[in-house]
Amino acid sequence: MEQVLEFFQKGGFVIYPLMLCSVLGLAIVVEKALALRRKSVIIPEIVNILDDIKGSDDISLALSICDRHEGPFANVIRVGLESRDMPKDEIKEALNDQGRQEVHTLERGLVILETIAGISPLLGLLGTVVGILKVFNVIAAVGVGQATALSGGISEALITTIVGLSIGIPAVVVYNYFIDKAEGHILEIEKYSSMLLKKVASFQTNSKVEADAV
Repeated sequence: MEQVLEFFQKGGFVIYPLMLCSVLGLAIVVEKALALRRKSVIIPEIVNILDDIKGSDDISLALSICDRHEGPFANVIRVGLESRDMPKDEIKEALNDQGRQEVHTLERGLVILETIAGISPLLGLLGTVVGILKVFNVIAAVGVGQATALSGGISEALITTIVGLSIGIPAVVVYNYFIDKAEGHILEIEKYSSMLLKKVASFQTNSKVEADAV
C-alpha cells in the first residue's frame, strides 16, 4: 500500500485530476452496466403484452403494465397506447418525439465517459511535459551528474503518462461498448413501437369498417 501511495505521490499535481477522472469513469461504468442490461431496458412483460394485443380491448391492460414500469421502453410504448385515437401520422410523430427524448436517457453519462477517454491521455502528456521541465531545471542548476536529483522529474513524466493511458484506453473501449449497446436497445425499441403503430392503425381501420357497416 505504501508503495502505491509513493508511486502516485511521485506523479506530481497532475495525478489528482487523473484520479478524479478514474473514479468518475468507474462510477459511470458501473451505472451504465446496470442501466443498459437488456432486461432493464426491454422489459419482458411489456414485450409479452405487445405480442398478445389482439384488439382495442387489450389496450387498457397494456397501459396498466406500462404504468407499473419506468424507463425508455415503457415510456415510448405508453405514449403510443395513449395516442391510439389519433391519426396514424400523429401517433408516429408522438412516438418519434418520445423516442428522441429517451435516447438521451439511454446515453446519459456517456458524454462524460467520452470526455474522460479524451482528456486522460492529455493530462498524462501534461504531466510528462511538467516532469521534463523539472529535469531541465535540475540540469541547469546542478548539471547532469546528479542522477538522484534528476529522478524526481523523470518519475513524474513517466508516471503521469502511464496513468493517463491506463485510464484513457479502457475508457475508449468501454465507451464504444456502451454506445453500441445503447444503439441496439434503441433499434429494438423502434421495432416494437413500429409493431404497436401497425396494430393500433389496424384497430382504427377495423373500428371504421364496423361503424360503416352499422
